[in-house]
This record gives sequence, C-alpha cells and structure tokens, in this order.
Amino acid sequence: MELKTKSFSKEILNLENIELVCDEICQKLRLDIKTKLKRRGAVVGISGGIDSSVVLALATRALGKENVIGILLPERDSSPDSLMLAQKLAHKFGVRTFVEDITPVLEGFGCYKRRDEAVANVFSEFNPIEDKAKIEIKQTIAQNIPNVFSLTIVKSNGFHISTLLPSKEYLQIVAATNFKQRSRMSMLYYYAESLHYSVVGTPNKHEVEQGFFVKYGDGGADVMPIGHLYKTQVYQLAEYLGVPQQIIERTPTTDTYSAEQTQEEFFYQMPFHEMDLLWYAWENDYKAEEVALVLNKESKEIQNIFKNFERKQKTTEYLRLPPIF
Repeated sequence: MELKTKSFSKEILNLENIELVCDEICQKLRLDIKTKLKRRGAVVGISGGIDSSVVLALATRALGKENVIGILLPERDSSPDSLMLAQKLAHKFGVRTFVEDITPVLEGFGCYKRRDEAVANVFSEFNPIEDKAKIEIKQTIAQNIPNVFSLTIVKSNGFHISTLLPSKEYLQIVAATNFKQRSRMSMLYYYAESLHYSVVGTPNKHEVEQGFFVKYGDGGADVMPIGHLYKTQVYQLAEYLGVPQQIIERTPTTDTYSAEQTQEEFFYQMPFHEMDLLWYAWENDYKAEEVALVLNKESKEIQNIFKNFERKQKTTEYLRLPPIF
C-alpha cells in the first residue's frame, strides 16, 4: 500500500490511489481463493458493520456476485439493525444470502445461562429477562495502566449500575460470550464446505494486531483481505466501493452483549481516527514529541498510549499463535 507521505501528519493514512489499492486486494483475493485454495467462491459473514460490508464488496468485485454468498447470523442479543443493514448490503451488491438464527445453538451450549450466572454473582438484583448487561473499560488509554474491566447492567427503567468486575466472573462472561463467534464461524464453514467455497474473514488491522477477535471464532478464516488496513482506511474503501451510507455512518458496535456497546468503550478506548494515527506512529517508531505536536497532545500522553499499545499486543500474542507442536 502506498502512503501519501512519510513525514508524520494527520493525512498519513490517506490512500493516495484507492482504485489501485482495491485492484491489488481483489487480485490477491482472487489468486488466494482460485489458485492457492482451489475453491470456487467466497462465503462472508455479514453483520451490517463496516468491515464485513467492505469485505463483501471486495469479494464480489474479485470473484463476481454469483460466486459470493452472504451469511447473516443473528441471535437473541443482536440489534435488529444488524440484520436489516446486512440485508440492505446484500441487495446492493446482488449476492445470495442465508439467514441462520444461532440462538438455539447458543442455548444448547449454555451461552446465555453461563453468562447470566456470572452477572448475577456480581449483581444479585440482575434479572436476565428484563435487564441487560455489558462489559466496559472505564479508564482512558493514556493512563498507562492495565485494563480494568467494569460490569454494567441496564435496568428495565433505563437505570445504569456499574462496578468493577472480579476476575472469575469476567473470565466466565467472556468464555460464555465467545460461544457466539465460534458458533458463527462453524456455520460459515458449513456453507463453505457444502459449496466448495472459502471463508473470507473480516478483521481489520487493529482487530488482528491488538487481539480484538476470538481465537477459532471471528479469528478463523481461510483468507483475510483487509487484515492489513487501518479502520479509517476501511472507511475510505467503503466510500469508494459504494457501501450503503447508513452502514458507513453507523457507530461500530460489538453487537455481542445484551446492552448496547461500542467497540471503543469495550476495547479500543479511543476514537478510530486518533487510534489509527497513533498506532501507525508507534509501529513506525515516530518520536512521541513529533506526534504530540501534530495531534495537539502532551508528549507524556503519547508515550503512555504507546506503552499501552505494546502491552496490549504482548498480552494478546497467544491469540495469533498457531498450535504449538
């Protein structure tokens, strides 16, 4: 990928020749699926989010809409908007879709029961039928301290209650919730194998490198065409490829917990347009003083953010490792 300039600026991640970038991604995707993997087409799980929308658009451009299918995988905690927007996307690009409600699968695994049990251990007043819950990170990324997770429940009257989440309950909630991503990936591979297609993954660069994915869940795929792109670059591709504006303007959410939750409050701790620039600066060894001047921040704050990035990458390294022999 060609960048606009090598000196640090707010425009450093702007794609100079977006048509060329798309062509290169599509050419590689076509080569990977047809030649390396020897498969006939692509299966993409679409959620109404920006990443899966761009991947679907790229796949249809690379392989033709007749060789791509979109799988919609709602469950009882999903936002109705996710299904509606995914259907709108599929219609825009003319691909076949299949809807698989994975709620019964998750009930069979005890996903909701195990999660709600852990929530009730923290909040005895939690009513899983009427109340909603989510995990949040309250501190800012510039504080340079390990993530401290809080559990928030939203009562039926809209009242929010939050408290620090003990390690045992945190691990149980996350482990139970991860059934969702792993069940979705199993369904994607069912369709891929029944059609002799490949599963095309949707994680972007931050999800891969910061560990914002579930191992053998949304981190499992045959090929990941946007795994090298920053989030703001994904948005640039979305505009170029004609992804519906409603999807482009939608706030990125995890669409995982029963209470509404943005990706920023759960994991990233800062807006994407800032995080992209700071991650680029960190991985390319720009000095904190130079970055601070461009972004109008204190050098100490930039240094703390860099340390946080390094810690996050190290603590999630196991997610990126293949099985150890």
